[in-house]
Amino acid sequence: PYRHQEKAYERLQPGSPQNTLVATGTGSGKTECFLLPVLEHCRQQLAIGQKGIKAILIYPMNALATDQANRIAQLVHDSPELAGLRAGLYVGAKDDDPTIAMSAEGVITDKGALQKAPPDILLTNYKQLDYLLIQPQVQGLWAHNTAGVLRYLVVDEFHTFDGAQGTDLACLIRRLRDRLGCPGDELICVGTSATLGGPEKDSKVEILRYAGEIFASRFEPNALIEEDRISLATFFQDNTDAGEE
Repeated sequence: PYRHQEKAYERLQPGSPQNTLVATGTGSGKTECFLLPVLEHCRQQLAIGQKGIKAILIYPMNALATDQANRIAQLVHDSPELAGLRAGLYVGAKDDDPTIAMSAEGVITDKGALQKAPPDILLTNYKQLDYLLIQPQVQGLWAHNTAGVLRYLVVDEFHTFDGAQGTDLACLIRRLRDRLGCPGDELICVGTSATLGGPEKDSKVEILRYAGEIFASRFEPNALIEEDRISLATFFQDNTDAGEE
């Protein structure tokens, strides 16, 4: 793994995971930072027979959720130790060909199947999650979510939730905590973004404060994981013959 991924694994691995913000560049592997610990947690819980939704991944756009769902499906398919793990995509958009089982190409998308047999990992958007919490006809989705079953809550592209949308998300998370019995640090919160962070100390403090307000949880200074960058001059000096000219 890259260094920022290793730091994320140390913070998020099952056992004593901690709230984490991953602020690294596009294509740097932010998804793997939380996905591998989440999958390992689900594997461990399945081994003891625990049912219910153990992780919720929130995406700002359905296209992002669908793309990540396909990656999860492929990873589960290629990993024998994850046999039996189920992920579901519930975004509200009409699906002309819903799937009722996991495959190498995709996760479960049939809404009826998800309500009858809730997945271990739920991928959705925040508006759809609000709907899932309050509509009586879909409450089968939470049938096995007694207190503490939901362990990870991930918000991808965290920077997009500002202003009124940030307020909506903050209220939603508080309702989610109350509905599923996830007070305090029992729910591990993760935010990812390619545009958060920066060299200024004040900006980092503000990011951590804002994350705390949104997730209703504390983010300590070490919770923000960024990239270790070097200047172009240093890179070319160390990795080419430019310094010898």
